[in-house]
Amino acid sequence: MNQRKLYRTIESFASDGVNSEEDLLSQVLDRIVQTESIEIKGGRIWKLNPEKGTYRLVRQRGDIDKIRDGYGIRVDDYPVFLDIAKKRTVLAKETDQYLRRKGILRYSAVGVGEKVHWKDKRLYPYVLAFNVDDFDPNLFYTLSIIGSALTSILKANRVEVEAQQMERDLDKAREIQKGILPEHEVRFHNYELYGISVPDRVVGGDFFDYLQTEELDRIGIVIGDAASKGLSAAAQALYVSGALRMGFEYQSKIATLMGKLNRLMNRMFSDEQFISLFYGELGPDKRGLLVYTNAGHNSPLLLRANVGTVETLEPTGQMLGPFPEERYTTESTVIERGDILLLYTDGISEAMNDLSEMYGEERLVEQLKKRKDFSAKEIAELFIEDAVKFNTHPTITDDKTVVVVKRLA
Repeated sequence: MNQRKLYRTIESFASDGVNSEEDLLSQVLDRIVQTESIEIKGGRIWKLNPEKGTYRLVRQRGDIDKIRDGYGIRVDDYPVFLDIAKKRTVLAKETDQYLRRKGILRYSAVGVGEKVHWKDKRLYPYVLAFNVDDFDPNLFYTLSIIGSALTSILKANRVEVEAQQMERDLDKAREIQKGILPEHEVRFHNYELYGISVPDRVVGGDFFDYLQTEELDRIGIVIGDAASKGLSAAAQALYVSGALRMGFEYQSKIATLMGKLNRLMNRMFSDEQFISLFYGELGPDKRGLLVYTNAGHNSPLLLRANVGTVETLEPTGQMLGPFPEERYTTESTVIERGDILLLYTDGISEAMNDLSEMYGEERLVEQLKKRKDFSAKEIAELFIEDAVKFNTHPTITDDKTVVVVKRLA
Protein backbone atom coordinates (compact mmCIF):
# COMPACT_ATOMS: atom_id res chain seq x y z
CA MET A 1 0.00 0.00 0.00
CA ASN A 2 1.20 3.52 -0.84
CA GLN A 3 2.75 5.08 2.28
CA ARG A 4 0.65 8.25 2.25
CA LYS A 5 -2.46 6.22 1.59
CA LEU A 6 -1.57 3.94 4.51
CA TYR A 7 -1.12 6.97 6.77
CA ARG A 8 -4.53 8.34 5.79
CA THR A 9 -6.08 4.88 6.21
CA ILE A 10 -4.78 4.62 9.79
CA GLU A 11 -6.09 8.12 10.52
CA SER A 12 -9.52 7.12 9.21
CA PHE A 13 -9.62 4.18 11.64
CA ALA A 14 -9.70 6.51 14.64
CA SER A 15 -13.31 7.64 14.96
CA ASP A 16 -14.98 9.89 17.49
CA GLY A 17 -16.63 8.62 20.64
CA VAL A 18 -13.83 6.58 22.22
CA ASN A 19 -13.46 6.90 25.98
CA SER A 20 -9.70 6.60 26.33
CA GLU A 21 -6.42 6.28 24.48
CA GLU A 22 -6.48 2.54 25.10
CA ASP A 23 -9.93 2.29 23.51
CA LEU A 24 -8.75 4.30 20.52
CA LEU A 25 -5.66 2.11 20.02
CA SER A 26 -7.76 -1.01 20.46
CA GLN A 27 -10.22 0.23 17.83
CA VAL A 28 -7.37 0.93 15.40
CA LEU A 29 -5.78 -2.44 16.14
CA ASP A 30 -9.06 -4.20 15.28
CA ARG A 31 -9.27 -2.38 11.97
CA ILE A 32 -5.64 -3.10 11.13
CA VAL A 33 -6.14 -6.82 11.76
CA GLN A 34 -9.30 -6.79 9.62
CA THR A 35 -7.64 -4.98 6.69
CA GLU A 36 -6.23 -7.54 4.28
CA SER A 37 -3.96 -5.09 2.48
CA ILE A 38 -1.96 -4.44 5.67
CA GLU A 39 -1.16 -8.17 6.17
CA ILE A 40 -1.17 -8.22 9.97
CA LYS A 41 -3.09 -11.09 11.60
CA GLY A 42 -3.11 -10.14 15.27
CA GLY A 43 -1.46 -8.04 17.91
CA ARG A 44 -1.17 -6.67 21.41
CA ILE A 45 -1.12 -3.27 23.09
CA TRP A 46 1.38 -2.74 25.91
CA LYS A 47 1.17 0.28 28.19
CA LEU A 48 4.08 1.70 30.18
CA ASN A 49 3.85 2.18 33.94
CA PRO A 50 6.82 4.53 34.55
CA GLU A 51 6.63 4.20 38.34
CA LYS A 52 7.03 0.43 38.22
CA GLY A 53 9.20 0.32 35.11
CA THR A 54 6.95 -2.25 33.42
CA TYR A 55 4.89 -2.57 30.28
CA ARG A 56 1.48 -4.11 31.00
CA LEU A 57 -0.73 -5.87 28.47
CA VAL A 58 -3.97 -3.89 28.05
CA ARG A 59 -5.45 -5.34 24.81
CA GLN A 60 -4.89 -8.34 22.52
CA ARG A 61 -6.37 -9.42 19.21
CA GLY A 62 -5.78 -12.35 16.85
CA ASP A 63 -5.49 -16.13 16.71
CA ILE A 64 -3.14 -16.92 19.58
CA ASP A 65 -3.65 -18.37 23.03
CA LYS A 66 -5.07 -15.75 25.37
CA ILE A 67 -2.43 -14.05 27.48
CA ARG A 68 -3.55 -13.49 31.06
CA ASP A 69 -4.99 -10.08 31.77
CA GLY A 70 -2.57 -7.49 33.07
CA TYR A 71 0.53 -9.52 32.24
CA GLY A 72 3.57 -7.29 32.66
CA ILE A 73 7.20 -7.29 31.57
CA ARG A 74 9.89 -5.26 33.31
CA VAL A 75 11.88 -2.92 31.08
CA ASP A 76 15.11 -3.99 32.79
CA ASP A 77 14.39 -7.60 31.79
CA TYR A 78 13.42 -6.86 28.21
CA PRO A 79 16.02 -4.80 26.27
CA VAL A 80 13.78 -4.66 23.21
CA PHE A 81 11.76 -1.89 24.90
CA LEU A 82 14.90 0.26 24.95
CA ASP A 83 15.54 -0.58 21.29
CA ILE A 84 12.01 0.56 20.46
CA ALA A 85 12.69 3.84 22.28
CA LYS A 86 15.71 4.40 20.00
CA LYS A 87 14.41 3.03 16.69
CA ARG A 88 10.61 3.20 17.14
CA THR A 89 10.17 -0.01 15.07
CA VAL A 90 11.76 -3.43 15.62
CA LEU A 91 11.44 -6.94 14.20
CA ALA A 92 12.52 -9.49 16.80
CA LYS A 93 12.40 -13.04 18.13
CA GLU A 94 10.40 -13.48 21.33
CA THR A 95 12.54 -14.11 24.42
CA ASP A 96 9.89 -14.04 27.15
CA GLN A 97 9.24 -17.69 28.04
CA TYR A 98 5.61 -17.20 28.98
CA LEU A 99 4.83 -15.53 25.65
CA ARG A 100 6.74 -18.23 23.77
CA ARG A 101 4.55 -20.86 25.44
CA LYS A 102 1.58 -18.94 24.08
CA GLY A 103 2.92 -19.44 20.58
CA ILE A 104 4.56 -16.06 20.01
CA LEU A 105 7.95 -16.84 18.50
CA ARG A 106 8.43 -13.80 16.28
CA TYR A 107 6.87 -10.39 16.43
CA SER A 108 7.12 -6.87 15.12
CA ALA A 109 6.63 -3.87 17.41
CA VAL A 110 6.31 -0.11 17.15
CA GLY A 111 6.32 2.66 19.75
CA VAL A 112 3.30 4.95 19.90
CA GLY A 113 2.69 8.26 21.64
CA GLU A 114 4.84 11.10 22.93
CA LYS A 115 7.77 9.73 24.93
CA VAL A 116 7.74 9.92 28.73
CA HIS A 117 10.56 9.85 31.28
CA TRP A 118 11.68 6.65 32.94
CA LYS A 119 14.89 6.79 34.98
CA ASP A 120 17.35 8.54 32.64
CA LYS A 121 15.55 7.26 29.53
CA ARG A 122 12.58 8.37 27.46
CA LEU A 123 10.21 5.57 26.50
CA TYR A 124 7.08 5.33 24.40
CA PRO A 125 3.92 5.18 26.52
CA TYR A 126 2.50 2.44 24.30
CA VAL A 127 4.01 -0.39 22.28
CA LEU A 128 1.98 -2.20 19.65
CA ALA A 129 3.28 -5.70 18.94
CA PHE A 130 2.04 -7.71 15.96
CA ASN A 131 2.16 -11.41 15.09
CA VAL A 132 4.35 -12.22 12.08
CA ASP A 133 5.37 -15.44 10.38
CA ASP A 134 8.26 -13.99 8.39
CA PHE A 135 10.39 -10.87 8.68
CA ASP A 136 9.19 -9.08 5.57
CA PRO A 137 11.35 -5.92 5.10
CA ASN A 138 8.29 -3.95 3.95
CA LEU A 139 6.66 -4.62 7.32
CA PHE A 140 9.25 -2.40 9.01
CA TYR A 141 8.13 0.62 7.00
CA THR A 142 4.47 -0.26 7.40
CA LEU A 143 4.82 -0.33 11.19
CA SER A 144 6.77 2.93 11.24
CA ILE A 145 3.95 4.65 9.38
CA ILE A 146 1.37 3.06 11.71
CA GLY A 147 3.34 4.31 14.73
CA SER A 148 3.66 7.83 13.32
CA ALA A 149 -0.03 8.02 12.40
CA LEU A 150 -1.21 6.77 15.79
CA THR A 151 1.14 9.12 17.64
CA SER A 152 -0.25 12.01 15.63
CA ILE A 153 -3.83 10.91 16.41
CA LEU A 154 -3.15 10.60 20.14
CA LYS A 155 -1.48 14.00 20.23
CA ALA A 156 -4.33 15.65 18.33
CA ASN A 157 -6.92 14.04 20.63
CA ARG A 158 -5.02 15.12 23.72
CA VAL A 159 -4.72 18.68 22.47
CA GLU A 160 -8.43 18.72 21.68
CA VAL A 161 -9.33 17.36 25.13
CA GLU A 162 -7.06 19.91 26.80
CA ALA A 163 -8.53 22.69 24.68
CA GLN A 164 -12.06 21.63 25.61
CA GLN A 165 -11.11 21.46 29.29
CA MET A 166 -9.45 24.87 29.06
CA GLU A 167 -12.56 26.28 27.41
CA ARG A 168 -14.69 24.87 30.24
CA ASP A 169 -12.27 26.25 32.82
CA LEU A 170 -12.28 29.67 31.15
CA ASP A 171 -16.06 29.65 31.04
CA LYS A 172 -16.11 28.90 34.77
CA ALA A 173 -13.48 31.56 35.44
CA ARG A 174 -15.45 34.08 33.40
CA GLU A 175 -18.59 33.32 35.39
CA ILE A 176 -16.70 33.51 38.68
CA GLN A 177 -15.21 36.86 37.74
CA LYS A 178 -18.60 38.17 36.69
CA GLY A 179 -19.83 37.05 40.10
CA ILE A 180 -17.28 39.14 42.00
CA LEU A 181 -17.91 42.30 39.98
CA PRO A 182 -20.91 44.26 41.24
CA GLU A 183 -23.61 45.95 39.22
CA HIS A 184 -22.15 48.81 37.22
CA GLU A 185 -24.38 51.47 38.74
CA VAL A 186 -25.13 52.23 42.39
CA ARG A 187 -26.82 55.18 44.09
CA PHE A 188 -25.78 56.05 47.64
CA HIS A 189 -27.48 59.03 49.24
CA ASN A 190 -26.35 62.05 47.15
CA TYR A 191 -23.81 60.11 45.09
CA GLU A 192 -23.99 58.22 41.83
CA LEU A 193 -21.36 55.54 41.20
CA TYR A 194 -20.59 53.74 37.98
CA GLY A 195 -17.85 51.16 37.29
CA ILE A 196 -16.68 49.21 34.24
CA SER A 197 -13.97 46.54 33.98
CA VAL A 198 -12.77 45.22 30.61
CA PRO A 199 -10.29 42.30 30.83
CA ASP A 200 -7.44 42.17 28.32
CA ARG A 201 -7.88 38.39 28.08
CA VAL A 202 -10.88 36.20 28.83
CA VAL A 203 -10.38 36.98 32.50
CA GLY A 204 -8.17 39.56 34.15
CA GLY A 205 -6.68 40.91 37.36
CA ASP A 206 -8.54 44.23 37.52
CA PHE A 207 -11.58 44.44 39.74
CA PHE A 208 -13.80 46.94 41.49
CA ASP A 209 -16.44 46.57 44.17
CA TYR A 210 -19.00 48.44 46.24
CA LEU A 211 -19.26 47.29 49.87
CA GLN A 212 -22.41 48.29 51.71
CA THR A 213 -23.79 47.57 55.14
CA GLU A 214 -27.35 46.37 55.61
CA GLU A 215 -28.18 49.67 57.26
CA LEU A 216 -26.86 51.52 54.18
CA ASP A 217 -25.01 53.90 56.50
CA ARG A 218 -21.70 53.58 54.67
CA ILE A 219 -20.29 52.35 51.37
CA GLY A 220 -16.79 51.12 50.58
CA ILE A 221 -15.51 51.80 47.06
CA VAL A 222 -12.73 49.48 45.91
CA ILE A 223 -10.55 49.27 42.82
CA GLY A 224 -7.63 46.86 42.47
CA ASP A 225 -5.09 45.61 39.97
CA ALA A 226 -3.21 42.31 40.24
CA ALA A 227 0.33 42.33 38.88
CA SER A 228 0.05 39.00 37.09
CA LYS A 229 -2.07 38.14 34.04
CA GLY A 230 -4.96 35.88 33.05
CA LEU A 231 -6.19 33.13 35.36
CA SER A 232 -3.51 33.75 37.98
CA ALA A 233 -4.49 37.40 38.24
CA ALA A 234 -8.18 36.53 38.30
CA ALA A 235 -7.56 34.13 41.20
CA GLN A 236 -5.84 36.89 43.18
CA ALA A 237 -8.63 39.33 42.41
CA LEU A 238 -11.21 36.79 43.55
CA TYR A 239 -9.32 36.14 46.80
CA VAL A 240 -8.84 39.82 47.66
CA SER A 241 -12.41 40.73 46.77
CA GLY A 242 -13.77 37.94 48.97
CA ALA A 243 -11.49 38.85 51.87
CA LEU A 244 -12.50 42.51 51.64
CA ARG A 245 -16.19 41.67 51.70
CA MET A 246 -15.72 39.52 54.79
CA GLY A 247 -13.54 42.09 56.54
CA PHE A 248 -15.86 44.97 55.74
CA GLU A 249 -18.62 43.38 57.80
CA TYR A 250 -16.49 42.95 60.92
CA GLN A 251 -13.78 45.61 60.79
CA SER A 252 -14.67 49.29 60.93
CA LYS A 253 -11.10 50.67 60.95
CA ILE A 254 -9.84 50.91 57.39
CA ALA A 255 -6.13 50.86 58.26
CA THR A 256 -6.57 47.70 60.35
CA LEU A 257 -8.53 46.01 57.56
CA MET A 258 -5.81 46.79 55.02
CA GLY A 259 -3.07 45.54 57.31
CA LYS A 260 -4.82 42.20 57.81
CA LEU A 261 -5.49 41.87 54.09
CA ASN A 262 -1.83 42.60 53.34
CA ARG A 263 -0.62 39.87 55.69
CA LEU A 264 -3.09 37.38 54.17
CA MET A 265 -1.80 38.24 50.70
CA ASN A 266 1.77 37.73 51.83
CA ARG A 267 0.98 34.24 53.15
CA MET A 268 -1.13 33.14 50.20
CA PHE A 269 0.85 34.44 47.22
CA SER A 270 4.47 34.85 46.16
CA ASP A 271 6.17 38.26 46.32
CA GLU A 272 5.79 38.88 42.60
CA GLN A 273 2.02 38.36 42.85
CA PHE A 274 1.18 41.67 44.47
CA ILE A 275 -1.95 43.79 44.14
CA SER A 276 -2.37 47.55 44.15
CA LEU A 277 -5.63 48.67 45.73
CA PHE A 278 -7.52 51.82 46.58
CA TYR A 279 -10.25 51.75 49.21
CA GLY A 280 -12.44 54.75 49.92
CA GLU A 281 -15.41 54.96 52.27
CA LEU A 282 -18.38 57.32 52.19
CA GLY A 283 -21.07 57.80 54.81
CA PRO A 284 -24.25 59.85 55.08
CA ASP A 285 -22.16 62.81 56.27
CA LYS A 286 -23.60 65.95 54.61
CA ARG A 287 -20.13 67.44 54.21
CA GLY A 288 -19.20 64.59 51.84
CA LEU A 289 -16.37 63.14 53.90
CA LEU A 290 -14.35 60.46 52.08
CA VAL A 291 -11.92 58.41 54.20
CA TYR A 292 -9.46 56.39 52.15
CA THR A 293 -6.29 54.36 52.01
CA ASN A 294 -4.25 53.82 48.88
CA ALA A 295 -2.08 50.69 48.75
CA GLY A 296 0.27 51.61 45.92
CA HIS A 297 -2.52 52.17 43.41
CA ASN A 298 -2.77 54.80 40.68
CA SER A 299 -3.69 58.05 42.39
CA PRO A 300 -7.42 58.72 41.87
CA LEU A 301 -8.33 62.11 40.43
CA LEU A 302 -10.77 64.41 42.24
CA LEU A 303 -12.23 67.16 40.08
CA ARG A 304 -13.38 70.21 42.04
CA ALA A 305 -16.49 71.43 40.26
CA ASN A 306 -16.52 74.93 41.74
CA VAL A 307 -12.94 75.85 40.68
CA GLY A 308 -12.20 73.34 37.90
CA THR A 309 -9.00 72.03 39.48
CA VAL A 310 -7.99 68.38 39.88
CA GLU A 311 -6.45 66.86 43.03
CA THR A 312 -4.79 63.46 43.37
CA LEU A 313 -5.28 60.99 46.23
CA GLU A 314 -1.74 59.75 46.71
CA PRO A 315 -0.68 56.33 48.11
CA THR A 316 -0.77 55.92 51.88
CA GLY A 317 1.09 52.58 51.91
CA GLN A 318 2.81 49.96 49.80
CA MET A 319 1.12 47.44 47.49
CA LEU A 320 -0.48 44.41 49.13
CA GLY A 321 1.62 41.28 49.46
CA PRO A 322 5.40 41.82 49.38
CA PHE A 323 5.70 43.81 52.62
CA PRO A 324 3.95 41.96 55.48
CA GLU A 325 5.01 44.49 58.13
CA GLU A 326 3.68 47.50 56.23
CA ARG A 327 1.50 49.84 58.28
CA TYR A 328 -1.27 51.56 56.36
CA THR A 329 -2.56 55.01 57.19
CA THR A 330 -5.80 56.70 56.20
CA GLU A 331 -6.36 60.12 54.73
CA SER A 332 -9.55 62.05 54.16
CA THR A 333 -10.98 64.61 51.80
CA VAL A 334 -14.36 66.17 51.17
CA ILE A 335 -16.42 65.57 48.03
CA GLU A 336 -18.59 68.60 47.48
CA ARG A 337 -21.59 69.09 45.27
CA GLY A 338 -20.71 68.48 41.60
CA ASP A 339 -17.28 67.04 42.41
CA ILE A 340 -16.19 63.95 40.48
CA LEU A 341 -13.85 61.23 41.74
CA LEU A 342 -12.20 59.11 39.03
CA LEU A 343 -10.64 55.76 40.02
CA TYR A 344 -8.75 53.88 37.30
CA THR A 345 -6.16 51.16 36.68
CA ASP A 346 -2.97 51.50 34.67
CA GLY A 347 -4.61 49.80 31.70
CA ILE A 348 -6.20 53.23 31.18
CA SER A 349 -3.31 55.59 31.97
CA GLU A 350 -0.66 53.35 30.33
CA ALA A 351 -2.65 52.43 27.24
CA MET A 352 -0.20 52.81 24.35
CA ASN A 353 -0.71 53.61 20.69
CA ASP A 354 1.30 52.35 17.74
CA LEU A 355 3.71 55.28 18.12
CA SER A 356 4.54 54.05 21.67
CA GLU A 357 2.82 57.09 23.20
CA MET A 358 0.95 56.54 26.48
CA TYR A 359 -2.54 57.79 27.21
CA GLY A 360 -1.10 59.39 30.35
CA GLU A 361 -2.42 61.22 33.39
CA GLU A 362 -2.45 64.61 31.66
CA ARG A 363 -4.91 63.29 29.09
CA LEU A 364 -7.01 61.80 31.92
CA VAL A 365 -7.17 65.21 33.64
CA GLU A 366 -7.97 67.00 30.39
CA GLN A 367 -10.76 64.59 29.45
CA LEU A 368 -12.20 64.61 32.99
CA LYS A 369 -12.49 68.40 32.92
CA LYS A 370 -14.27 68.25 29.56
CA ARG A 371 -16.83 65.82 30.98
CA LYS A 372 -17.57 67.55 34.29
CA ASP A 373 -21.23 68.00 33.36
CA PHE A 374 -21.74 64.37 32.33
CA SER A 375 -23.24 61.62 34.50
CA ALA A 376 -21.02 59.06 36.24
CA LYS A 377 -22.12 56.44 33.72
CA GLU A 378 -21.31 58.63 30.71
CA ILE A 379 -17.88 59.54 32.09
CA ALA A 380 -16.95 55.91 32.82
CA GLU A 381 -18.10 54.66 29.42
CA LEU A 382 -16.30 57.43 27.54
CA PHE A 383 -13.00 56.80 29.36
CA ILE A 384 -13.16 53.08 28.54
CA GLU A 385 -14.02 53.87 24.92
CA ASP A 386 -11.17 56.40 24.68
CA ALA A 387 -8.59 54.03 26.14
CA VAL A 388 -9.63 51.09 23.97
CA LYS A 389 -9.46 53.20 20.80
CA PHE A 390 -6.13 54.72 21.85
CA ASN A 391 -4.55 51.35 22.68
CA THR A 392 -3.38 50.42 19.15
CA HIS A 393 0.05 49.10 20.13
CA PRO A 394 0.37 45.54 18.75
CA THR A 395 1.78 43.95 21.92
CA ILE A 396 1.24 46.23 24.93
CA THR A 397 -2.28 45.86 26.31
CA ASP A 398 -3.77 45.46 29.77
CA ASP A 399 -7.05 45.15 31.67
CA LYS A 400 -8.94 48.44 31.81
CA THR A 401 -11.10 49.50 34.75
CA VAL A 402 -12.76 52.78 35.67
CA VAL A 403 -14.99 53.74 38.60
CA VAL A 404 -16.59 57.20 38.72
CA VAL A 405 -18.16 58.75 41.82
CA LYS A 406 -20.14 61.98 41.38
CA ARG A 407 -21.84 63.96 44.10
CA LEU A 408 -25.16 65.29 42.88
CA ALA A 409 -26.33 67.46 45.76
